Amino acid sequence: MTTLAIAADGLRKSYGDKVVLDGVDLAVPEGTVFSLLGPNGAGKTTTVQILSTLIAADGGTVQVAGHDLAREPDDVRGAIGVTGQYSAVDKLLTGEENLLLMADLKHLSRKDGRRRAAELLDRFDLVDAARKPAANYSGGMRRRLDLAMTLVGDPRLIFLDEPTTGLDPRSRRAMWQIVRELVTGGVTIFLTTQYLDEADELADRIALLDHGRLIAEGTPDELKRRIPGGHIELTFTDTRLLDAARDLLGTGIADPEALTLQVPSGGGVREIRELLVRLDAHSIDVADMSVHMPDLDDVFLTLTGPLKEVTR
Repeated sequence: MTTLAIAADGLRKSYGDKVVLDGVDLAVPEGTVFSLLGPNGAGKTTTVQILSTLIAADGGTVQVAGHDLAREPDDVRGAIGVTGQYSAVDKLLTGEENLLLMADLKHLSRKDGRRRAAELLDRFDLVDAARKPAANYSGGMRRRLDLAMTLVGDPRLIFLDEPTTGLDPRSRRAMWQIVRELVTGGVTIFLTTQYLDEADELADRIALLDHGRLIAEGTPDELKRRIPGGHIELTFTDTRLLDAARDLLGTGIADPEALTLQVPSGGGVREIRELLVRLDAHSIDVADMSVHMPDLDDVFLTLTGPLKEVTR
């Protein structure tokens, strides 16, 4: 039986007459990356604020890290970590001092605090910069330090709010690797991001929130398969083979100049295998093949309407 890090049933929140969350259900398995996406005003930030005990829900029941959110908020806080979009790093302190400060706030002994700080500085490749002011850190180093500070208390569940905003591609990929390592170690990640490719790269499951309601949920591939437009592109060596393939399959868009045939497809392995076997049985040789599937941008556009900035 799958153990859930987060289990929410009928989560509701309103501000006056404005309904922000309208009966949201969430089930986040332990040791996975769960990404919540949606346009501005969808309710993502409110969801994170409720789950991390920053604000109270108006209705619904929630279990976070095995604790009832309403009755055991202190236990929830002890089990989670939150890394916000804006760094919590004190730029006047060194990296080491930031970690030691967090250790004090977590009530670690002086010895344990120094041990934990040294471990995290090494883990996040910050040893050489440990005694330099954080103001001198690059954006990527500051985000690594920010996440290291979150890990001082060894949380079982981490809320990552847009962890790579403003980072260069190399720093983004370094952060992705850190997230993967955390999950391998059993940590659960609840991710919000403005980069759809980031959710595609990291998330085990994705939920789309719009106007306070979940409108879709599944793995990245499951969500992509819900959107039309996927196709297999077959390339042939001459027009005779191209015409024979189109006549045999009875479908597809042919490009005689490029010698290609685009055949509608869901991209499944069995479907592709059957297509190639069928062509081979009629001695129609395929010179090249590629599979084109809708990406998360297509999913987002189709399910939520015109593209809006994917932030809060």
